[in-house]
Amino acid sequence: MSIIHRTTLTPTKPELLAEWLPKQPWYRGTGTPEPVKAGGFRLDDPAGEVGLEFMAVTDTSGPEPVTYHVPMAYRGAPLADAPDDALIGTTEHGVLGMRWVYDGAKDPVLVRELTALLKGEVPAHAQSVDGALDPTVHARLALDDVPGEVRPEIVRVLEAGAKAPGDAVGEVSAEWSAADERRVRGVFVVVRGG
Repeated sequence: MSIIHRTTLTPTKPELLAEWLPKQPWYRGTGTPEPVKAGGFRLDDPAGEVGLEFMAVTDTSGPEPVTYHVPMAYRGAPLADAPDDALIGTTEHGVLGMRWVYDGAKDPVLVRELTALLKGEVPAHAQSVDGALDPTVHARLALDDVPGEVRPEIVRVLEAGAKAPGDAVGEVSAEWSAADERRVRGVFVVVRGG
């Protein structure tokens, strides 16, 4: 089980994302984002090497708040053979030292554990509480409808009340705090049929 350290990060996760988000094709803003943590959950790396977090952040810089889903993988060394656009940035962790923060959609450990969550093989953990599970995370996968390898698709822009598309054979949904502080639910990950 991963340990959540109460310490400093320099730069912080929102600061890293403020630099990274505008470079993404799915970013809906036009200026410098002001991301604020809105929710999410964690998965455990069985080897204990990679931190795995599915973070919801709300950008309040535009006329309407937009909530983005950014899965992140935290590593103690650079990821070998990572795509050029996989690195979100680096941060100095007050306990663990330098951490390389990757877009989890491009990190093999995160994708593997996300697939295990979809198959019901591992639980989702609370984002900020050591050892606590997150019962608000719901995962389902109709394995009979998935020919071959499971390919989870990350939903990058979260919509409150959104359901998985009609051709989905699996999804992960979870809760986050809307800009008005209401708890809302939507789809974080989709698996489409053949």
